[in-house]
Amino acid sequence: MQVAMIGLGRMGMNMARRLLQGGHKVVVWNRSPDKVTAMVNEGAIGAESIKEAIQKLTCPRVVWCMLPAGNVTDMALKEILDTLVPDDMVIEGGNSYWKDDLEHAKAFYQKGCGYIDAGVSGGVWGLKVGYCTMVGGKDRHVRRAKPLFDTLAPPRGWKHVGPVGSGHFVKMVHNGIEYAMMEAIGEGFDLMHNGPFDKLDLGGIADLWGQGSVIRSWLLELLTTAYKRDPDLSSIKGYVDDSGEGRWTVLNSIEYGVSTPVLAQSLFKRFESRQGDVYSNKVLAALRKEFGGHPVKTK
Repeated sequence: MQVAMIGLGRMGMNMARRLLQGGHKVVVWNRSPDKVTAMVNEGAIGAESIKEAIQKLTCPRVVWCMLPAGNVTDMALKEILDTLVPDDMVIEGGNSYWKDDLEHAKAFYQKGCGYIDAGVSGGVWGLKVGYCTMVGGKDRHVRRAKPLFDTLAPPRGWKHVGPVGSGHFVKMVHNGIEYAMMEAIGEGFDLMHNGPFDKLDLGGIADLWGQGSVIRSWLLELLTTAYKRDPDLSSIKGYVDDSGEGRWTVLNSIEYGVSTPVLAQSLFKRFESRQGDVYSNKVLAALRKEFGGHPVKTK
């Protein structure tokens, strides 16, 4: 299958690589041309503009937009829409707000084009293990994009969860849960770090808990790796950023009258982290770096 990948950031570049490895024809565009050059050297077809990337495909075309949520994505989708013709399709794979998808989809439908929203999880490890993908859109559009999802995801790793908007809604909730799980891990390791037993091997305990315990998880595997890099996380400042999805999760819980106190508190703890240097927040910062390549503040 052929596809244009718009955006070669932490996620988009490795997704393009995985698609190439799966035998797809991939045209790539990125604001900084060095990444385009790198992908051309790996077998992709480069383009100097979004329009050129689309024009290098044959109709009916599929364009995957993988850019930061907000104005950057809005502007790119406008340019994509202006270039597409009826029966072409866009997949919005960034972390856009699900209500924005509803408006974007209307514009694409009016032109006779398809629109899919795809919430993608996998971070910087997705090239190796695959990308869990939560897909929203019309059945016929999702069926058409199935070869791409099959290549990007691990076995049973993608699902058509509902109509347009539902993919990013489910991904939003996923990220809210991620915040809460990370907060629980951080608090537990804070207690062990500051509790009655000196010099507990926290990295070893993280690894231990990953071996068959009830709370075993990929996050604990990543924390084990983080402790190997820095045995006491002493180089990391306990400052934890947020990329917006946790806020949207809390706002939606308010709008729909659903009690989510743990999800909300985990977001508020991130705000609190910016006012002091607490050990639990070092754990969260280390985890964000490991799974998503997010920068950490160092001392």
